[in-house]
Amino acid sequence: MLILGIETSCDETAAALVEDVTPSTGSAQGARPSTLLGAGWRLRSNIVASQAEIHREWGGVVPELASRQHVRDICGVVERALADGGAEWRDVDALAVTQGPGLVGSLLVGVSFAKAASWSLGKPLVAVNHLAGHIESIWLEHGAIALPAIVLVVSGGHTSLYLIKTEGEYQLLGRTRDDAAGEAYDKVAKLLSLGYPGGPIIDRLAADGNETAIRWPGTRLTNPDRNAPERDGRFDFSFSGLKTAVLRHVRQRQAALGVEQLPQQEIVDLAASFQRRVVETLIDRVFAAARWHGAKSIGIAGGVSANSRLRADALAKAQRSEIPVYIPRLSLSTDNAAMIAAAGLRQLAKKNYALPDLNAAASLPL
Repeated sequence: MLILGIETSCDETAAALVEDVTPSTGSAQGARPSTLLGAGWRLRSNIVASQAEIHREWGGVVPELASRQHVRDICGVVERALADGGAEWRDVDALAVTQGPGLVGSLLVGVSFAKAASWSLGKPLVAVNHLAGHIESIWLEHGAIALPAIVLVVSGGHTSLYLIKTEGEYQLLGRTRDDAAGEAYDKVAKLLSLGYPGGPIIDRLAADGNETAIRWPGTRLTNPDRNAPERDGRFDFSFSGLKTAVLRHVRQRQAALGVEQLPQQEIVDLAASFQRRVVETLIDRVFAAARWHGAKSIGIAGGVSANSRLRADALAKAQRSEIPVYIPRLSLSTDNAAMIAAAGLRQLAKKNYALPDLNAAASLPL
């Protein structure tokens, strides 16, 4: 089974070929050399066209520019994925596409392309939730992990905790009630005039800073979210208070020094202490959830899982707590189509085929 994944939820146009080579489906004899990953899934290609340079001058993603660039890039990206994977269109057995959540204009490009390709090839199409794709990137990288597992999906638009008791089934435990962790990084970077995207910049600066220079407030939520009263709220996140604390600190220091831009060392120390608070919050919550639910393993996925401090601290705590932590490689952490193809294989196994009236969904709960 060779599946073509397509991802256009935000500002990356991506396509990938993933092959299911488990004994039940057989191994493609004489196939082009590739990387055999988790649970019999073979990564044949994984192509991503980033729009970071386009949006950098605006300090964030401009939806209209993003959707137009997807239109320009998608044909070339898909053709490159097929070529790198040593396949032609006739070799594709099924297609998977991100339906949501994301920027609806961007999503529509991928959904429209996938529907047209599916119809013209006469091959099945499955719709994938972007967050499910991030979760499945862990299985794509590491294979079957011990269940039950707690998985943290942390990115620019999402910060959520899931309980996985059965592969391919996800139970939401908690989520951010305001800003996502990656969004907080971008807003703090913009406040400090550091550029976009903010996460990698702050991560790089933090390496040379004093992480104890500033004591930022933490947030512990114990009351249920009124929008989701079925959850007790203990595993929810909130980063708006931290973002506001950073804003007030910067404004006070600017006024005290009579400058618009803080000295470089203050910026570096601020970045280090801010990153420490965010990472501590994420790790404390995910390990607390693991203890509460008796998890046998922990997964961390999403764009912010590429953060060097988060990866190092999570793995270090895993050694102390004896709960293994699984994090995908960097190319599978940020938005990509390989994870969409992997999640698509889950949908194919359940025969959850997309209907002809499939539409993009800016908001799509998992």
